[in-house]
Amino acid sequence: MLRFTLKDKNILKEVHSFAKCRRVKLYLVGGALRDLILEREKANPDFDFAIKSRSISFGRSLAQKMRAGFVVLDKEHGACRVVKKTGSQIYTFDFSDFRGKDLQEDLKHRDFTINSMALNLDDAFDPKDLSGFLVDPYGAREDLKKKFIRIVNKQSFSEDPLRILRAFSFACILGFEIDKETLALAKKEKKKLAVVSFERIRDELFKIFDTEKTFACFQVLDELKILEIIFPEIKKMRGIGQGPYHHLDVWQHTLESIRQLDHLLKDIKEKEIQEYLDEIISAQRSRRQLLRLGLFLHDIGKPATMRREKGRTTFHGHEREGLFLSAQIGKRLKLSNEELHSLHKMVLWHLRPGYLADSEHPTERAKFRYFRDAGLEALSVLLLSLADQRATKGPLTTNNARKQHERVVGLLIKEYLKKGKEKKKKRLVNGNDIMRKFKLSPSKLIGKILSELEELQAIGKIKSKEEALKAASKFIKSKAR
Repeated sequence: MLRFTLKDKNILKEVHSFAKCRRVKLYLVGGALRDLILEREKANPDFDFAIKSRSISFGRSLAQKMRAGFVVLDKEHGACRVVKKTGSQIYTFDFSDFRGKDLQEDLKHRDFTINSMALNLDDAFDPKDLSGFLVDPYGAREDLKKKFIRIVNKQSFSEDPLRILRAFSFACILGFEIDKETLALAKKEKKKLAVVSFERIRDELFKIFDTEKTFACFQVLDELKILEIIFPEIKKMRGIGQGPYHHLDVWQHTLESIRQLDHLLKDIKEKEIQEYLDEIISAQRSRRQLLRLGLFLHDIGKPATMRREKGRTTFHGHEREGLFLSAQIGKRLKLSNEELHSLHKMVLWHLRPGYLADSEHPTERAKFRYFRDAGLEALSVLLLSLADQRATKGPLTTNNARKQHERVVGLLIKEYLKKGKEKKKKRLVNGNDIMRKFKLSPSKLIGKILSELEELQAIGKIKSKEEALKAASKFIKSKAR
């Protein structure tokens, strides 16, 4: 039985009432109907409407009536968006002109069959069941039943090449299979993705990054050579062996790391870690999604830093080269400054947990410096390191080394979560105290002294103002030598 929730029905009635006053026939199309059949509920619902013509004029007037936000999406093809906040929910309404002479032709130009249904808004408020009112000329309900992603017409990807990537994001989100004809056409038309804006590509990629099927999706995208249209940098990663600690080349290791992260994140049960990963960094994009991008880019600097030294393959400094390349890619994807900063930390420090795990018992000073340097991304880097290590199974990577890495990183994760519950210790002295006591002028030295004292306080070496000043005096003398 198909019917809208009472809350959705009430706001749709508001739209319908306005349309009736304007003598406009509205058709609800696409995703909202698909999700209704699949019984998928969204925290912030969105509804797409098709109108014969003048959708922008209609949407602008509706936004004024509802006191809602309004934006033109595509002036040439007549598309706009109205955004209305009601309580804690945000409703999005998209309006577009028919893509053709009538509704059936419009539906023919939809991306996939599962989105090619329509419902006359006059019929949307039946109290019993909406099933009998659905307009379904291209087999949407049948493909939903079969769990198939299938194009409506063979010009679909030519009309909008982003649909190539959307096929994969839908498959990941819904757990559906892309049919063979659609995959074949995606492979044939893949080069057209190069003309799509990176903002749109980013949004589809992040939908994939929000699922536990990222590896399976990337594996197929890689087989079809679609992924390297978006990220040409990966071509250089193919075929580069990494020595006896690894069993895969740089690119295959990256894919295997993503597979391991999918398993790792699926198995995490701790509420604090889930909340950390669910935190929104920017524009509804979460740390979980960004972590997957960070892992995807963590070894991207290896091709440029590969050297042969005394019969060994090395990649010294690949994290810094990776930092440069990942920043370029992040800017290309139009990530926010906050996201770029997080990506910076993950790529730059992804080796540090491994270095800490070289010792059975890392020192308090070494742990403090790790948490200080990695900052808010300390937990992301630890999770990245676990996936990275689990994807490393060369003959020189022993079981004991693996177990030690897992144990040390596990302890660091617990320490990070514990630190999150603790209040930050108040400084024993401040910059003015230092300058007054040692008759110093403002300079970079003051910052270095305070950083040293913060470290000593964190590891329990100093506990009072007197001890802090003695330690500062010692530090100043060491710098004067």
